[in-house]
Amino acid sequence: MKRLRGAALLVTILVCCVGCDQVTKSVATKQLGARPPISLLGDTIRLSYAENSGGFLSFGEDFPPWIRSWVFGMLAAVVVLTLLTVAIRNHSPDRLQLIAVSLFIAGGAGNLIDRVKYGAVRDFLNVGIGPFRTGVFNVADLAITFASILLAMRLTRSTPFASDGGSPSVVGR
Repeated sequence: MKRLRGAALLVTILVCCVGCDQVTKSVATKQLGARPPISLLGDTIRLSYAENSGGFLSFGEDFPPWIRSWVFGMLAAVVVLTLLTVAIRNHSPDRLQLIAVSLFIAGGAGNLIDRVKYGAVRDFLNVGIGPFRTGVFNVADLAITFASILLAMRLTRSTPFASDGGSPSVVGR
């Protein structure tokens, strides 16, 4: 993939995902903050506002604030910046790899913005059938989940070593 097209794809995904994430969180904060959950499609989708100061499924929510700040703030920032550096420096990622990395960066950035501005991540979506439900999540979490699926698909189609003499490949080619 040409560098310019790759950079344009990266920037487009980042702007669209982070923008959509922040707009939907803002709407959820204003419209759902002080009301009971809204049930849609026979309760398959529930919209309710929640703030998560922890990580995935509120893991670490009970950690002392300084530990939460380092683990979910600083560490997340390092991961996002590292992925951005890898995406920029990788001269020949395939399209699927670039999309996956871009979605990881966008999802991490969207949630990192919340942590910096609000001290917690704003969540508002819950999906399920009957008693089988997901945790409450947001658009940034969807981007990270979709990136994980794309990366898993990419890894299952590649070999563990690059075709250039056997050097290890982090995400395959």
